[in-house]
Amino acid sequence: SEVRECLKLDQDHKQCFSLYKQVKKLNKQIESAEEFIREGRYEDAINKYNAVMKTEPDVPVYSTHAKERICHCLSKNQQATEAIEVCTEVLQLEPTNVNALKDRAEAYLLEDLYEEAIKDYETAQANSENDQQIREGLERAQRMLKQSQKRDYYKILGVKRNARKQEIIKAYRKLASQWHPDNFQSEEEKKKAEKKFIDIAAAKEVLTDAEMRRKFDAGEDPLDAESQQGGGNPFHRNWNTWQGFNPFGSGGGPFTFKFHFS
Repeated sequence: SEVRECLKLDQDHKQCFSLYKQVKKLNKQIESAEEFIREGRYEDAINKYNAVMKTEPDVPVYSTHAKERICHCLSKNQQATEAIEVCTEVLQLEPTNVNALKDRAEAYLLEDLYEEAIKDYETAQANSENDQQIREGLERAQRMLKQSQKRDYYKILGVKRNARKQEIIKAYRKLASQWHPDNFQSEEEKKKAEKKFIDIAAAKEVLTDAEMRRKFDAGEDPLDAESQQGGGNPFHRNWNTWQGFNPFGSGGGPFTFKFHFS
C-alpha cells in the first residue's frame, strides 16, 4: 500500500514501479504457498517458499518466515531429518520461535528423540503459555517417552513410526519366520524365541489395526492389561497358546492364520 502511494505521486518513478512489481510477486508467492499448505500439498509449498527466498533474499523477516514455513511443511510431510535441520536454522536466528519449536518437536518424535521433543515443547510453552496445541504435544511426548521405556512395537519390528502397513507386514513376516520357536533346539533358546515371537505377533496386531495404532501413537498401549479395564492381554499368554501359529498361513490369503489352542 505504501508503494502504491508512491506511484500515485509519480507513476513514472522507476524505483517505486520496480519495487511494486517485486512486492506484488512476493505477496502472490506467499499466498500461493499458504494455499498449498491448507491443501496438504507440502512439496509444492516448499518449492513456493524457496521461490520466496529467491524473490527477496535480503530482507531477514521474509527469509526467516519462509524457512519457518518450510520447517513446518517438512515436519507435516514426515521428513524428519530435513525438518530438524531447517527448524534448527530458524531457531538459531529466533530461539523462541514457537512455531519452529513445535514443528521441530514433532520431527523429533518421528525420530524417537522424545527428550529433545519434550525440551522443545517446554521452551515453546514458556513463550506461549495458553497454547493448547503445545500443552497437548508436551503431554503426548511425555507419554511416548514413558512408553518407550516399556514396550515399543515399532522397535520390535524395526520400522519407523511413519511406516506403511505393507512395510509393517513385511517386517513382521521376516521376524516371525526368524524367531519361530520351532527353529531352535535348546530350551534356553526356545524360551527366548517364544518371548520374541509373542512380542512380534503383538506388534503386528497393534500396528496393522488402525484404531490400536492410533492409540499407541497417542502414548497408550492398547495391549497393556493395566490400561484396559476389565480386559486381559491376549499376547500375555503362555507359548502353549501359540503353538501351531503360522505367520504365512494357507487358505484365503497370505494372512489367514491358524491357531491351535492347547
